[in-house]
Amino acid sequence: QVQLAESGGGLVQPGGSLRLSCEASGRDSRFNVMGWFRHFPGKEREFVAVVSWSGEMTYYADSVKGRFTISRDNAKNTVFLQMNSLESEDTAVYYCAAGPTFRLSGDYAEKDFTSWGQGTQVTVSP
Repeated sequence: QVQLAESGGGLVQPGGSLRLSCEASGRDSRFNVMGWFRHFPGKEREFVAVVSWSGEMTYYADSVKGRFTISRDNAKNTVFLQMNSLESEDTAVYYCAAGPTFRLSGDYAEKDFTSWGQGTQVTVSP
């Protein structure tokens, strides 16, 4: 069984930055796609970004494009989300996810992923 463990969440002021990390462990922890979703209270989880196995291909939701950067270090089985120019609207619980198939077309849905982390809270407030 695979475990995903997020870290790096916290409180930051508007305009600030945070870097989230997600480490995969356990059997078969190689995934062709790893990504991040976020959950706002009262809504379904929202797609944020994904990265391919090689790390060479990435895809972002329009809401974060140009502000967030996703990357991965396969030697450490870890994916990162660098979040810059944070806004209060980015306040959410951020979840790491891993799945079998990477594609460049269309936003991802929860059903595209087979493993999930427990989430880490990101709060953007003065």
